[in-house]
Amino acid sequence: MDLISQIVERAKANKQRIVLPEGTEERTLKAANQILTDNVADLTLIGNPAEIAQLATDFGLGNISKATILDPENNPDYEEYAQLLFELRKSKGMTIKQARELAKNPLYLGCLIIKAGKADGLLAGARNTTGDVLRPALQIIKTTPGISCVSGAMLLLTHAPECGENGLLVMGDVAVTPVPDANQLAQIAVCTAVTAQAVAGIEPRVAMLSFSTKGSAKHEAVDKVTEALKIAKTMAPTLKIDGELQADAALVPRIGQSKAPGSEIAGKANVLIVPCLEVGNIGYKLVERLGHATAIGPILQGIASPVNDLSRGCSIDDVYKMIAITANQAIAAKAQ
Repeated sequence: MDLISQIVERAKANKQRIVLPEGTEERTLKAANQILTDNVADLTLIGNPAEIAQLATDFGLGNISKATILDPENNPDYEEYAQLLFELRKSKGMTIKQARELAKNPLYLGCLIIKAGKADGLLAGARNTTGDVLRPALQIIKTTPGISCVSGAMLLLTHAPECGENGLLVMGDVAVTPVPDANQLAQIAVCTAVTAQAVAGIEPRVAMLSFSTKGSAKHEAVDKVTEALKIAKTMAPTLKIDGELQADAALVPRIGQSKAPGSEIAGKANVLIVPCLEVGNIGYKLVERLGHATAIGPILQGIASPVNDLSRGCSIDDVYKMIAITANQAIAAKAQ
């Protein structure tokens, strides 16, 4: 069974409640219909019920009626959510009037539903920017306890079975924090390990990447990675993690043994933590384009309940996969 099939089966076995704030967006609706057909998750679609019903008819989506349809302009829990938002944000200067306006915004409403305990995760971004998706998530759901930065992991399904977990690698951060400091980099390492376990279903072996292996080069950029390693070990004492390692030392047993003898990670890593967003973004796209790997994500991590951001160029299949991934993250969050 391939990885995506495993992710879907785990979601089916423990159904989660996922909110889709872009309930009238075509790709989202079509993916939602297939999710409901396959019984992968329980869905809440936010949008005008008449418009959603008409679109479902136009597109031939016979199972959309199985979703909960929530009209943001005629929501029976509107005042409850407005008050909840006001209480959460009044110390930041938000007025009740502003809260009432925002409680009708589908992205804010989706996060409020999660905060109220009526849903487990959210997926948006087919129509909205990353900033628009993340802003209400950070204001309402907030970050995971002990984590202060949000990051993004990418699943890389490569054609190199000798690397990672039979060719599967998880890379972070590829999406959010441009230049993490040592503390943030440690958080990214710990969160990416959690994603590897929750979504990829693998036991993480984490390599903190650098252009140096075990002191082979001296530079402040290397110092940041070694400091991050120390912090990560304190945050997660049982996590299998090592650094600083060059990419070849992390992935190739022969090179790992030569450059970092005695390391339990060198040559065996399946989770790669890059020192900055620039490296992560360039790195995964090179692997994807030159190595013909399949890149799945980014999967956002560090938020107390899973919230994921789609590319505005996403396909129906992308939306389907990310709903299943969000469900897997919700299952793992509840198990912690």
